[in-house]
Amino acid sequence: MKNLMKRFAKDESGATAIEYGLIAALIAVVLITVLGSLGSSLNSTFDKINVAVTSANTTK
Repeated sequence: MKNLMKRFAKDESGATAIEYGLIAALIAVVLITVLGSLGSSLNSTFDKINVAVTSANTTK
């Protein structure tokens, strides 16, 4: 039983899996934030283009 407890205390494979999980979660949060910001910027740009095209079409 003592040997089993020593092996359990030295085993770090679970810690490694948790670290990889935390890194993946951090990357996901960064991607969501960046893509959300980029999406808002693109939406604003397409709205400006839409207004310009619509006004150019109605002035003919």
